[in-house]
Amino acid sequence: MKYYIVAGEASGDLHASNLMKSLKQLDKEAEFRFFGGDLMKSAGGTLVKHYREMAFMGIIPVIMNSRTILKNLSICKKDIANYNPDAVILVDYPGFNLKIAKYVKTELKIPVFYYISPKVWAWKEYRVKSFKKYVDEMLCILPFEVEFFKKHNYDVHYVGNPTVDAIAGRDHKDETFSDFIKSNNLPDKPIIALLAGSRKQEIAGNLPLMLKSVESYADGYQFIIAGAPGIDREFYKNYTLSNPDIVVLFDQTYRILAQSDAALVTSGTATLETAILNVPQVVCYSMPSPRLSSWAFRNILHTPYISLVNLICGQEVVKEYFAATFTVENVRKELGQMLHVQKYRQNMLNNYKEMRDILGESGASDRAAQIIYSKTN
Repeated sequence: MKYYIVAGEASGDLHASNLMKSLKQLDKEAEFRFFGGDLMKSAGGTLVKHYREMAFMGIIPVIMNSRTILKNLSICKKDIANYNPDAVILVDYPGFNLKIAKYVKTELKIPVFYYISPKVWAWKEYRVKSFKKYVDEMLCILPFEVEFFKKHNYDVHYVGNPTVDAIAGRDHKDETFSDFIKSNNLPDKPIIALLAGSRKQEIAGNLPLMLKSVESYADGYQFIIAGAPGIDREFYKNYTLSNPDIVVLFDQTYRILAQSDAALVTSGTATLETAILNVPQVVCYSMPSPRLSSWAFRNILHTPYISLVNLICGQEVVKEYFAATFTVENVRKELGQMLHVQKYRQNMLNNYKEMRDILGESGASDRAAQIIYSKTN
C-alpha cells in the first residue's frame, strides 16, 4: 500500500520514521511519500519537503512567514492528490495538519490517521470537533488523553509512547561514563546537560539563562549542550564564545543524558526523555512578556503543568520554571537540591519509576502500525 505522512518537526521525524519501519514489517509492499526529515528519508521513500522549511513558532514568525506556510499547504495538498495514497498519516503539528486532514477527508475521501495527538487538552480544546469530523483514527501517546477525549465522546487509541521505544532501541545503550568522555575527548568531571530546545527562537530565549544558572557549578562539573537537529554549530557559538569549556555535541542527546548527573531541560518531549533515562531535571522555559505569559498560563491554559513528566504523573515531580519564574536564582537553587540533597534526588527518581510504569512497555510504533494496517485492509 501507499502511505503519505506529514511531520513538521524533529520529534515528528523521529517517531514517523519508527512508524514507517513498523509498517514495513506488516506491509512488505509499503511505499512512502512524505513531508518530514532525514530520519524518515533514511527509513525509505520520497521526501517532498523538509521540516526545516516548515517549523515556524510563535505569532510573529507565523505571520511573517504566512506566505511560505500557505505555499507549503498548497504543495502538500496537490502532492497528496497526485500520489493518491491508501492512507494519510499526520504526525502532531496541528496548525498545518488539521488543514490537511480536512482537505484529505472531504475532497479526496482517503482515510486519515493522526499519530501523536496535538495537545488540545492544554489549549484550543475546540479543535476536538475537527478531529472527530476529519480524522478516522486518533492514535495517542499519552495515557491521560484517552479520558480527555472520552469526555468529548471521541474514542481514541492509546498505543504507548514512542519515546519509550526510541530510548529502548538507542545506540550505545551499554556505554560507560569512561567510554563516553573518551569518545568525545572530554575531561573526567561529572556532567550537567543543557537541552535548550529544538528551534532557534527557543534556544535564544532559554540558553543564556541556563548558562548563567550553572556558572557557580563550574568547579565541580562540566556542561554539555545537546545540539538540536537542524541547528548549525555556528548558531551555538553566539552563546558559548565567552566560555570555551562549554561543549556542544550533536546527535548524542541520549548518550549525553545517560551520563549526566542532572539536566536543565526545555519543556517538551525532552523532559520525558530525561525522565525515562532517569536523570534529575529542572524544566526551564523562557517566554516573551514573562508576567503576561504567566497570567495566560494561569487563566487560559487548561492544564496545571507544562512538562509531560508532571502531566503523566498528575503531580509535581520536577520543578517547572517558565516565564516570570525562570530566573537564575530559582534554577541554581533547584540544581543544588538535585545534586546535593540525596533524599530530594531519590524522591524524584522514585517518581520517574512510577511514570515509566504508567507509560507501559515499548512497542508504540508497532501498535500504531497494526491499527493503521488493519483499518486500511
